Amino acid sequence: MRIVLFFDLPTKTAKNKRDYIRFRKYLLNEGFEMMQWSVYTRICNNHESMEKRMNLVQKNLPPKGSVRALPVTEKQYTNMRLMLGEKTSNEEHLKINQMTLF
Repeated sequence: MRIVLFFDLPTKTAKNKRDYIRFRKYLLNEGFEMMQWSVYTRICNNHESMEKRMNLVQKNLPPKGSVRALPVTEKQYTNMRLMLGEKTSNEEHLKINQMTLF
């Protein structure tokens, strides 16, 4: 399974910026990889692991903004179509090392 996390956070004030930076650092420390600006993904071993991870994200949300989480299976994720641009180095790295995680 994989969690795809989408967020749009305000950055107009100094406090908003600190909240954004804190949330982004939290995601990176928890093993999320940036897929695009404000779109992060994380592989989870199973449904229980995914639920636990989403509960932890919920506890670390910033006070303002919009954050959405979409749990998908690996099969659904690999069916994603890249419409424009190229895969990021993070996506290539995860694809190559995916077998070592399981």
